[in-house]
Amino acid sequence: MSHAGSALLARVADKTGLTGALSAALAEPGLRAGSHDRGSVIRDLAVMLADGGDCLADLGAVGDQAALFGPTASTSTAFRVIDRIASTPGLLDALRGAHARARGRVWELAGAPSRLTIELDATLIAAHSDKEGAAGNFKGGYGFHPMLAYADETGEALAGELRPGNAGANTAADQVAVAEQALAQIPAAHIENIDLLLRVDSAGACHDLLDWAREASIRFSVGYDLTETIRVAIEQIPDGDWVCSLDQDGAKRPNGQVAEITDRLDLESWPDGCRVLVRRERAHPGAQLTFTDHDGHRFQAILTDQTGDAATLERDHRGRARVEDHIRNDKDTGLRNLPFRDFEHNRVWLEIVRLAHDLICWTQRLLLTGELAKAEPKRLRYRLLHVAARLAFHARTATLRLQASWPWAGELAAAFARLKALPAPAG
Repeated sequence: MSHAGSALLARVADKTGLTGALSAALAEPGLRAGSHDRGSVIRDLAVMLADGGDCLADLGAVGDQAALFGPTASTSTAFRVIDRIASTPGLLDALRGAHARARGRVWELAGAPSRLTIELDATLIAAHSDKEGAAGNFKGGYGFHPMLAYADETGEALAGELRPGNAGANTAADQVAVAEQALAQIPAAHIENIDLLLRVDSAGACHDLLDWAREASIRFSVGYDLTETIRVAIEQIPDGDWVCSLDQDGAKRPNGQVAEITDRLDLESWPDGCRVLVRRERAHPGAQLTFTDHDGHRFQAILTDQTGDAATLERDHRGRARVEDHIRNDKDTGLRNLPFRDFEHNRVWLEIVRLAHDLICWTQRLLLTGELAKAEPKRLRYRLLHVAARLAFHARTATLRLQASWPWAGELAAAFARLKALPAPAG
């Protein structure tokens, strides 16, 4: 069998209750006997994308190995399932609800975070044909501009909304809609006990978004434009007010300093308690300075309503760079290519990409340890998911036999053992 390790993903979907939740949410009355379960079809599509596929035809990588993955729908059947979700009011929300229920199950098994940072970001996806909703973007390209949300502490994909290429990165209505989707993905049993933080780049420095966050009792940390007022305030900071910036492990950085300029600005139009922190650092060797850089330094500003020392808050805000890794990995997990002509079909595809993202994330949290628990999808595919094995049958029992000399055979066998030990979902 090829891609033997990808069976982990399908089994994780079953053990976390994702398959069952999808089946219940997408149940189709009057479906003839012998038809493929609609939830299993979506699960198989998510497994295919997590395995590295990027179009509907790649479902054959799962379907051609029925002995390992079970009966799999044809591409035409899979498309009909996507078409039904896209054309039936409420079904896309039902799919998202099934995703949220499975997330609650994972948090029961792996533990819930005490703090959750919702990372909002938009990205550009090129379209190489005239697809519905594709439009020119601010970089001169053509395609789509989805808004996405991730959970920093758990690495999960919380929400996403497909938008035309000419949609603005700082469109507050879209940001609020995706942030509300993200909140709906947090299990109800935990949402009251989790400290929530909304983290966005400078596109998040808009009043409607931050007013929404304040009303929802969510702290925020967003980038702040270096206006002329900010630059004048920075130039007035005494040298003694600058403190050393920190690395993510808390060590002092050799290049970088942080200061607060809240008392030098008029912030009455922003929510009460807002602070503005600035960081300066020397340009790296070979970097091209601009006319707005001052005294050989580059500057960044942050608007936040959090309490705490400036260096720690600035360090935490820099952690939002991890959202770029999530987006890059998702583009290697089906997001780079939106395969359909119709906009609503591609919206469903985006939701399946999010399922694929979380299947990988949940497999790592529940079954893997060490380096593999943090590996990016490309490395995970090479080491585990695409491993070949022999599926042997004896006395009505199927046994997956791995090549003992493969360097990560032990880790894969241990992951299957941990999977077997997980309790089955209720119902």
